[in-house]
Amino acid sequence: MNRKFPTHRRPGRRAAVVAGLVLAVGLGASTQVSAQASVHTPAKASITAAKSVSGTNGQAVTRVADFYGAYVDAKGDYADPDGTLAAALRAHYLTPGFAKRLAAWEKKNGADGVLRAQNVPARWTVTDNGAVGNGHEVIVTLTFGSGATAQKTKLFVLLERYDHIVDIATTSAR
Repeated sequence: MNRKFPTHRRPGRRAAVVAGLVLAVGLGASTQVSAQASVHTPAKASITAAKSVSGTNGQAVTRVADFYGAYVDAKGDYADPDGTLAAALRAHYLTPGFAKRLAAWEKKNGADGVLRAQNVPARWTVTDNGAVGNGHEVIVTLTFGSGATAQKTKLFVLLERYDHIVDIATTSAR
């Protein structure tokens, strides 16, 4: 718009544009309403229960669930996984000694040591397995794929007394 000559503005043009917008919005809303009205809704709508996740600060199961949930999200099974976040999670949750052992395992096996796989699971569950010596063991069940072809991997995650992961194995330390 030219600021030097405000008298050259046409109020009729502005009113036409505003009227056009109002009409376009009105028509869009009315066609949307008629489209919604034509959709058949069943007499009984099925209601699904809301899912809930809870945890307790300092609890081994919660700590492992937090780690695996964030790690699976960071690794993701999509085009742009967040390797920086996955590395930061490892540094935060794993002991330095275990991180070194895990890196050696990964080099030898060509797979992600936290997941014990080359791909990312579709689902995971975490279950308490009780105290083991001065630590605590948690069972992580990873489900890869879905339906009839789904495969489950059970991992035993051992936490030290100060809540850092000191081992991930396929057999229990119990």
